[in-house]
Amino acid sequence: MTETILANAMLVLPEGVMPGHLLLRDGLIAEIGTGRAVPKGALDCAGDLLAPGLIELHTDNLERHIEPRPKVAWPHADAIIAHDAELCSVGITTVFDALRVGSIGTSGRSDYREYARALADEILQMRARDGVRISHYLHLRAEICSETLLEELAKFGPEDRVGIVSLMDHTPGARQFRDLSKLRDYVRKKHGLSEAEFLAHVEQEKALKARHGAAHEAGVVAAARRLGAALASHDDTTPEHVAVSHGHGVRFAEFPTTFEAAQACRDHGIAVMMGAPNLIRGGSHSGNVAAQALAEADLLDILSSDYVPGALLSAALLLGDIWGDVARGLATVTAAPARAVGLADRGRIAPGLRADLIRAHRVERTAALRGVWVRGRRVG
Repeated sequence: MTETILANAMLVLPEGVMPGHLLLRDGLIAEIGTGRAVPKGALDCAGDLLAPGLIELHTDNLERHIEPRPKVAWPHADAIIAHDAELCSVGITTVFDALRVGSIGTSGRSDYREYARALADEILQMRARDGVRISHYLHLRAEICSETLLEELAKFGPEDRVGIVSLMDHTPGARQFRDLSKLRDYVRKKHGLSEAEFLAHVEQEKALKARHGAAHEAGVVAAARRLGAALASHDDTTPEHVAVSHGHGVRFAEFPTTFEAAQACRDHGIAVMMGAPNLIRGGSHSGNVAAQALAEADLLDILSSDYVPGALLSAALLLGDIWGDVARGLATVTAAPARAVGLADRGRIAPGLRADLIRAHRVERTAALRGVWVRGRRVG
């Protein structure tokens, strides 16, 4: 039996923030106490925040480690370990690693080739060998505008820890990139395309949607059910998009692009996820609705770090400032994402739950991490 006491902390509990201590035993939270006393043998947290570990549902961070520069392939084992260590260092204790499924073999572009099944195997093997510090699940980003989506999805089974399947429709002129000028800026800069190549890309994507869209969408919904995964929508823009998502059984909406779509999600009981970088920057880099506007209208439920892992905790604290409620702000990166994907064993500080915790010292509008625990073991 292993025990740890974390004392003299400001505990971020579901009902609010209060001074107290936690007793951790065998990987679980065994006891919650009140007050500022520091028992013999306890770690004195010096009044720092002690909160549940952060839960990340959508991050592109692993891709950045696998390809640190354009056309530079990094060894996957090294990339997975570095990705895991980076997330741990910013307080993320559970991650759903986002992998694209759905490729375009006829495009001639290497970045549209199949990779998800092989990389998933490496992530799961690294986890089985105790090579990672935090808890890893898979998030399959199902690209509707592709050629091989259904074949790639069929390679995954219930044993693969697939927690999320998201419907990704990147048809040019719709959803996130309904403004083609924004798509042009993004795609040409990221992939180095000429104007002619960009226009060919647009036509190819539209043709793929026309040819495969309906079958792919139905197949993704069926795959999520088969895998026991939460189904997410992506970039809903209109109330009609949200109505379709609701019919599919979508649990949460990733980055709705308009206020109207976010309101429709609330009306249909679909949780709204927004990007932490959007909140911190004061707006969307794609010209879509600002996360702060949704927060102020009580239409924001979950935050994702998206492409900046370190943004997650800072954005949650910023939400706490906006709402005047630190516990509510932090719930958007702990309890709310756990609830959205059906993880009942984490995301809150309560007896019997996993001892996944972070200790943080507030520094103006952000926080400095002073400790990270996963299953009661200090990992950062």
